[in-house]
Amino acid sequence: MPQISQLAATYASQIFWLLLTFGFVFFVVGLGMVPKVQGTIDSRDKSVADDLAAAEAARAQADAAEETWRQQENAAREQAQALLAKARDKAAAATAKSLAGAAEKLNAKLAEDEARIAASTNAALAEIESVAADAAQDIVARLSGVKATAAEARSAVKTVIANG
Repeated sequence: MPQISQLAATYASQIFWLLLTFGFVFFVVGLGMVPKVQGTIDSRDKSVADDLAAAEAARAQADAAEETWRQQENAAREQAQALLAKARDKAAAATAKSLAGAAEKLNAKLAEDEARIAASTNAALAEIESVAADAAQDIVARLSGVKATAAEARSAVKTVIANG
């Protein structure tokens, strides 16, 4: 078998070239390129960590700003509520004062109108009594032939009106 005998003759040379190739790859790739790649990875990891830290700081700052804004907003809302309540109270007081003045005017007008109505009613009743007394005198004179005096007729009419 000639292939086996050639294999033994070239065996040492193949091992030499194999070691030389692996050594070259080890030194070029392992010692030359890997540290550069590892440095790039470390740099990228550091950059990502720095970005995350900056984002966390920005979020904390935004949270603080939001809390400050909320406190200011709540204070402004409370101030607006206080102003609104004050304005509401002032308007209610003005309305009550205005209503009291109007009620006073209406009560005075009502009293005046009631007095006028009472006077008109009394005048009408006096007129009715006068007409009724004249009618009673005429009726008594026609029915009985007796002439009643005006005072008697008025007294009778007042008695009938008072008793209903």
